[in-house]
Amino acid sequence: MTTHQLIAALGSSFAAGPGIEPVADPAAMRSQRNYAHQLADRLGAKLVDLTVSGATTATVVDTPQEVLGGAVFPPQLDGVPEDADVVTVTAGGNDLQFAPALLWVAWARLEPTSPMVPTLGAMFSDGVPAPTQQAIEQATAGLVRIVEAVRAKAPNARVMLVDYLTVLDENSMSSTPFTDLEIGQFLEIQDAIGQVFSDAAARTGADLISASSLSAGHAVGSVEPWVQPFYQVMERTGGSFHPNEAGMTAIAAELERVLTS
Repeated sequence: MTTHQLIAALGSSFAAGPGIEPVADPAAMRSQRNYAHQLADRLGAKLVDLTVSGATTATVVDTPQEVLGGAVFPPQLDGVPEDADVVTVTAGGNDLQFAPALLWVAWARLEPTSPMVPTLGAMFSDGVPAPTQQAIEQATAGLVRIVEAVRAKAPNARVMLVDYLTVLDENSMSSTPFTDLEIGQFLEIQDAIGQVFSDAAARTGADLISASSLSAGHAVGSVEPWVQPFYQVMERTGGSFHPNEAGMTAIAAELERVLTS
């Protein structure tokens, strides 16, 4: 890539980087050290970072997103430059309610009187949602729709699907407030997210950066975690179970390798 090229970044909190200093946009919970920013720095490229924590595939494509505090973000696709050379996409985890479920169970276990419990629990009247085939298909279709919409908006862009870093593995039990059963439920959702990305890449021909594979051995509780632990502090809890700076750096390095090879 040359210094004149342009990257656009789309996606949810796993792209935005909540809890990683310095902060680029407090309302979006977006970091200046997320993988898109680090990639642009590595390549000397310009960056349009449209990522917003809490985004779904719908809010990337065509639905405005209201965040805590009342700020409203337009659909992320609206901001994609028509002359973008590379567009990165990390979305779909919130379609399967992965991060909210992790937070809800952790808060309910450790501080059941916290206002976070009813706030998050409104989504989970039936408990942690199993990733049914219908839910997986809907999330996959949403990701496919993003790729197709990006290609219509920026026809010369190379679309890079970046899946979610590994948050939990079989060894995470002692480092989280979760039971064996809950870890199993979350691993099922985590696996489903990986399936969503591989299926969407297969259907669209978009590049797939498998952050989930890249981060094997770097889950919560590992010697060198690439994700943040659970923060039982209101001001920091949004970064819980999300990529840390080391995880973002690993993704940026892999993107650089793929784009320059």
